[in-house]
Amino acid sequence: MTGRLSGKVALISGGAGGCGLAASELFAREGAKVGIVDLPKSKGGEIAAEIRAKGGQAVFAAAYVSVSAEVSAAVRTIEDAFGPITVLFNHAGILAVGPFLETEEAEWDRLMAVNVKSMFLMTKAVLPGMIGAGGGSIVCTSSISAVAATPMEVLYDTTKGACHMFARAIAVEFRDRGIRCNAVCPGFIATDHGNRELAGLSKYGVDVSEAAIAAQQGRMCDPMEVANAALFLASDESSFVNGTHLFVDNCFTAV
Repeated sequence: MTGRLSGKVALISGGAGGCGLAASELFAREGAKVGIVDLPKSKGGEIAAEIRAKGGQAVFAAAYVSVSAEVSAAVRTIEDAFGPITVLFNHAGILAVGPFLETEEAEWDRLMAVNVKSMFLMTKAVLPGMIGAGGGSIVCTSSISAVAATPMEVLYDTTKGACHMFARAIAVEFRDRGIRCNAVCPGFIATDHGNRELAGLSKYGVDVSEAAIAAQQGRMCDPMEVANAALFLASDESSFVNGTHLFVDNCFTAV
């Protein structure tokens, strides 16, 4: 590794699984002190221990990312261990697949809480320390679903549209205080999350067969490909990249 994040403290929400796990391991290998925030029942503690066993620095802070007090406590835990957070990867998220007219209000609230409110809470908790440290980089996980609507995913698409604009608006408001904020926007990903999405869409007759995926984006995206894109946005290599949406979708949104 080349130490692209040396000297940085990185908080990764949803950092114990899928693309978040890939990012936790990659960021640590690139020299960051990593704070993993995920559910209490997750493997976050084990993953942090594995990173430390390999010579990296990592701590786990359990939290429900849509609960303000738990987010604040998790941020304090990481800051107490490593100092001000200078990289925030707002990755935590969930999905829902189903006909819009069968959607319950509770499901709408749940997706908005985990996918959107969590970014608000996490960013608000981290920003004071980040600004005090002289600046930093925020990366938000959006999706192709922010711009390419899919039937049976009205709720999910809407939350990702909000993530899209959240990243851009934070960038504009805090640019002059040394803060960059960008969104990484994956296509269909080969994770448990992605596989559940495909199964749900198939159930309702949406064509997400291997042939359909091949036509749209060539193949399924690997989690490390998303982590590498997030790494670029987190690192100083993207010092003049701010308020942008980086699609990791192999042309899905280009055709």
